[in-house]
Amino acid sequence: MKKERRQAREMALQALYEIDAVSHPVGIVMDACIERDPDISEQALEYCHKLVVGVMSCCALLDRYIQAHAKEWPLEQVAIVDRNVLRIAVYEFTVGQIPTKVAINEAVEIAKTYGSDSASRFVNGVLGSLVPLRREITHVLADHLEKGGS
Repeated sequence: MKKERRQAREMALQALYEIDAVSHPVGIVMDACIERDPDISEQALEYCHKLVVGVMSCCALLDRYIQAHAKEWPLEQVAIVDRNVLRIAVYEFTVGQIPTKVAINEAVEIAKTYGSDSASRFVNGVLGSLVPLRREITHVLADHLEKGGS
């Protein structure tokens, strides 16, 4: 399952990147992801879809918390990859109920692969500063999603 989760996170990053960069609808982006990787397992695909829909449904709230802990970098100036790696990780270690260390380690590894040379340090620093707020963020996101999200 570990390999499938990594595949799902990487596919979710690709989908969120496209949505963020060119505002394509989620359904079209997910269909394109499946076409690019038709051999992806059903479990990985389901988790990817959960991440993409979950992140998109509470993106503004995720961004507010991320921005508050990356003050030197306006979020619109943060690389699209880094921004979406952060969104995925925060979503995972809050309402996604993934252990915090796992979500952060995965985010750092994905940032090393897809981000700039300093992306992994940036991602680790921002996520580390958000860990003490995990319960608050979880509550705010869960409340938002319960009310229909978006």
